[in-house]
Order: sequence, then C-alpha cells, then structure tokens
Amino acid sequence: MTYVVTENCIKCKFQDCVEVCPVDCFYEGENFLVINPDECIDCGVCEPECPAEAIFPDSDDRATGWLEINRDFSEQWPNITRKGDPLADADDWKDKPGKKDLLSDKPGVGTT
Repeated sequence: MTYVVTENCIKCKFQDCVEVCPVDCFYEGENFLVINPDECIDCGVCEPECPAEAIFPDSDDRATGWLEINRDFSEQWPNITRKGDPLADADDWKDKPGKKDLLSDKPGVGTT
C-alpha cells in the first residue's frame, strides 16, 4: 500500500502534507502535488494533515486511477521538502468536485 494525492488537491496545493512527510516523497506541479509511490513508506502521517482531504491509501476506492498519475508526475516534477504557499484561490477550489480536467502537467517551482 502507498498513499496518493487525488483530485481534491487540484487548484489548491495546500502543502501541509509536505511538512510532515518523513521521507520527502512529495513532488510539485503547477496546480497539484503528487506522492512518489516508490518512495512512500506508507506511514500515513500526511493524510490527516491535508485541508482539502485529497490524500488516500491506494487501496481506497477514492484513490482509483490516481496511483499512475502520482507515479508518472513524480518522475517529471521537482521534489519538495518544505511547505510552501497554497495557490492564491485555494480556499475557493477546496471543495469543488470535477477538477480532474484542470490538472496541469507543468512542473511547479520546487521548494527544497
């Protein structure tokens, strides 16, 4: 089992999860974060820290389809090890469904 970031993170990117990760397995896109499933140690400390409730174990039905997205983008985007700022309008997007089409494949700035 590993943890994955799902649709709720899109256009939010709160990053509270990054700060508590003991193995620095988060990677930053322009409007989304991902977890590298090969680096995740399945500790689960990130899940309760996410204000958008976007992180789930890959065995959870809400994570269906997100494992490969996390894996693919973690190989392309910069690793982040410190909490950065959420997107300016994150609170407006936090609880909106149907954001998958808004996922940008562009990398973020990366804060190590």
